[in-house]
Amino acid sequence: MTTLFFATDVHGSEICWKKFISAGKFYNADIIILGGDMTGKAIVPIIYQGGNIYKSILLEQESLLHGEEELLEMEKHIRSRGYYPYRTTPDEIEELSANPNQVDKLFKAEVLKTAEQWIAYADEKLASANIRCYVSPGNDDMFELDDLIRTSKYVQIVEGQVIQLDEYHEMISSGWSNITPWHTYREEDDDKLRVRYDAMLSHLKDPGNSIFNIHVPPYGSTLDDVPELTEDLKPMFGGRSLVPVGSHAVRDIIKEYQPLLGLFGHIHEGKGAIRIGRTLCINPGSMYEQGRLLGAVVTLARKKIKNYILTTG
Repeated sequence: MTTLFFATDVHGSEICWKKFISAGKFYNADIIILGGDMTGKAIVPIIYQGGNIYKSILLEQESLLHGEEELLEMEKHIRSRGYYPYRTTPDEIEELSANPNQVDKLFKAEVLKTAEQWIAYADEKLASANIRCYVSPGNDDMFELDDLIRTSKYVQIVEGQVIQLDEYHEMISSGWSNITPWHTYREEDDDKLRVRYDAMLSHLKDPGNSIFNIHVPPYGSTLDDVPELTEDLKPMFGGRSLVPVGSHAVRDIIKEYQPLLGLFGHIHEGKGAIRIGRTLCINPGSMYEQGRLLGAVVTLARKKIKNYILTTG
């Protein structure tokens, strides 16, 4: 038997990444899998005010920080919420405000610097663990992340690959999504997604005994339900109206190939487990901003799933 731990959408939360790397040992898993969206979405400036005082605004809450100890504590707090702390000055903030291209360069540099630290942490912790770690960057992850992950000794990037998990089970992986309103790095229409998936499916020896690790959930599965949005991307009816936003291509390949297991993410509020035909489909959801790692532990037997459980930690 083989036990997997699956999580997704940590979005730059340092505490969630560390929990993910530790999850294999904690849950006695042979393999840990991160399903996409590893990196965060924004920088939080920590602005020098003079003397030993800095100011930061995190989630609309302003804080005045006195001395290095308070600075370090705030930086830790910002990282735990999935953002990138950046010490700066009022003059630099004014310069950045006038130069959006410079902001983009700064953001990219902070993302990759943090990811490099994460990879070093993972390599240190996994060196003697005898646990395999697979990652497929998601739609919110910049392409430069791929080469950085490839420098790791123990974290393997698996986008577009067929991976042999054990004697009986193979896994295909993709972090791409169908089109979103936010025009992220890795998204395309369903026809192109189907071509992407078919390139892997054609190499599976036993599709019915395989795992589909695909970032975007199948359309209309309840794992892809989100609040309906207005044209300016605000929730309609106070967020009470839900609509499916998953991929038709993903649903089609599940119905056609009926894999043993589907592992999905992308929709943070889509936590759940359902079946499409014989296929168990899981979206563990995401609560990265609270520093909570949602996941799924799945034990595979020769031709079946022996058991599974959704986890919070």
